[in-house]
Formats: sequence, C-alpha cells, structure tokens
Amino acid sequence: MNQFLVFVKKECLHIWRDRRTLFILIWMPVVQIILYGFALTNEVKNANIAILDQSKDQATLAISNEIAASRYFHLIKTLYSFKDIAATFREGKTRLVIAFPVNFQNDLLHTNHAQIQIIADASDPNTANMLTNYASAIINDYQQSLLKNEQLPYTIKTEVRMFYNPELKGAYNFVPGVMALVLMIVCAMMTSIAIVREKEMGTMEVILVSPLKPFRIIIAKTIPYLLVSVLNIACILLLGVYVLDVPIAGSLWLLIAESILFTITSLSLGILISNSVRTQQAAMFTSMMSLFLPTLLFSGFLFPVENMPYALQVISNIVPAKWYYIIVKEVMIKGLGFGAVWKETSVLLLMTFLLLAISIKQFKIRLS
Repeated sequence: MNQFLVFVKKECLHIWRDRRTLFILIWMPVVQIILYGFALTNEVKNANIAILDQSKDQATLAISNEIAASRYFHLIKTLYSFKDIAATFREGKTRLVIAFPVNFQNDLLHTNHAQIQIIADASDPNTANMLTNYASAIINDYQQSLLKNEQLPYTIKTEVRMFYNPELKGAYNFVPGVMALVLMIVCAMMTSIAIVREKEMGTMEVILVSPLKPFRIIIAKTIPYLLVSVLNIACILLLGVYVLDVPIAGSLWLLIAESILFTITSLSLGILISNSVRTQQAAMFTSMMSLFLPTLLFSGFLFPVENMPYALQVISNIVPAKWYYIIVKEVMIKGLGFGAVWKETSVLLLMTFLLLAISIKQFKIRLS
C-alpha cells in the first residue's frame, strides 16, 4: 500500500512539475466549455437584414418595427427598388430581405389579402431556412393581432425566395466547409508532423549540415504537401460538381488560385507549429487544438459567427479558415469575382507573409 501511495505521489509531482500537462488538464477543459457554450448553438441571432418598403404605410411600418426589434434580426439597410436586392446580397453582409409591395395596407384593408416577399441568401441553407421561419412567425403574430380587433379575416401571404440555392441543398454549405477543413488538416498538421519526425529520427541534423539555406529547406519540406493539397482540391471540386451537384458559379481559376493561397497559409502554420514542439505527439495535439477545433467553431462552417459574443467574433478574425470559407462561398456558390473577395484575399496574404517570416526566423539551425 505504501508503494502504491508513493507511486501516486510521484505521478502527481510529475504532473505538477510539467506545466504544459497541468495547463492541458486544468485550463483546456475550461476553455473548451466556454467556447462550446457560446459557439455551439443552432439558434440564429442578430442576422443582418434589409427592408424594401414600397408602400410606406402604417401596416408596413408596424411589421418592420417588429422585425427590427426582434433579437433574431438586425436591420442594417433600407432598399428602394427590387434592383437593389441582388446587389445587396452580393455584398455578402445581408442574410435576408423583407419586401413590401405597393399599396400593402390598402390591399389588406379592402381585399383582406396582402403579400410580403421574404428573400434569403440560401448559400447557407440551414440559416436561410431558420431566418425565413423567424420572419414568417413575426408576420403571423402581427396578423393575429389584427384578427383580435376585426371580424373579417385579414390574410397576409408570405412568398419565400432563396437566392443562390433555391433547393436548399446542404452540399452548398458543406463543400466549402470541407475544403477549408481538409486543406487545413492536410497542410498544417501533416507538415508539422513531418518536420518534427525528422528531428526525432535524427535526419534533420543531416539536412541542416547541407549547403541549403533554412528558407530553402523549409520550402523543400512543404512542396510535397502543396502538391497533395492541389490534388485534394481537384478531388473535392470534382466530387462537389459531379456527385453532389454543386455548380461552380464563378471563375474556376480564381477558386483554384485562392485555394492554393490558403494552402500556403496552412503550410506556414504547420511550419510554425513544428518549430515550437519536439515530438510528433505534441505536433499532432497542438495542430488539433489550435487548428482543427477553431476551424470548426470559428470559420462559419457549422455555426454562424454573428451568433457568437463579440469577443469570440474578434477571435474568429485570426482563423485563416474563416476568410477562405467566405471566399469559396462568394466565388463558387454566388458566382462573384475578385472584386468581391479582395479583402479576404488580402487578409490571407498578410497572414501568409507574417507566418512565413516568423517561421523562418524561429527555424533552428542547431538542434539541442
């Protein structure tokens, strides 16, 4: 029994002295619970919407106020013609447009029938479906409030339209997310593990005594994974188009170029991780915790970023997959050109240069 207690004490001291393990055991679950509690939610809140009111009467104003006051919606724009709707969706900031026709209140009071158009950006079909349901429920509540005061039944008919994805296919959201996830895992994780494996096997010392400069050594280590990633891009696109029926609405070459840029960004992250750890297990764990989970949580693939608290929305900006996911949806699903994604492209370029610069600077020529 004494030997058992001594062994238990020894293990406790070992964990206590290993600050990294102590951090993982105590603080990592706390961080994960906080992140999951705020990020893992299917509820949509504060979705940006626009309203097109061609009637501008008391009824349309009342419905608009109820929609804008809801915690599900955030009114960011007022439109003046149906021509503005497509342009508004192309900007990528608006999830839903509520359109009131001319003489809305007059039709409602005199014919007992009126119509409202609910137009959603269905590139994310689940979110679009939920938002249209929320808007329809608010309109139905307003209709019920009219029935309490009148004997004649007033009927407000809602017409729902889905932009970019009329059939609400989940693959339209799934394919861009899988592209971001696969490229991040294959590039970053595999690159970090491959470089650390060289250190563990002792072959990195042989490489370092070669005439190659550190920058060339890094490039040489990453080129194979770049080629594998290009093959993955081709496979995903072929499966998406011919198996899942997801069309490439925009430029194929622009999509490939953006994918290669994101691949290089991911490779840079993998190199940075390999410089910070000494074992393959540590490289894999660090990649999983710092890349895999943030890609799922903060890219917008599974959960809308705007649903999260503001602090987590700010943190999501440092996740490269978020920007790539936006680019793929804009180019592949919405059919937009470089003018719509130049900001996201600039962010990925900046991240790539910073990560490469830090990785090369921290690359150790001598192994201890």
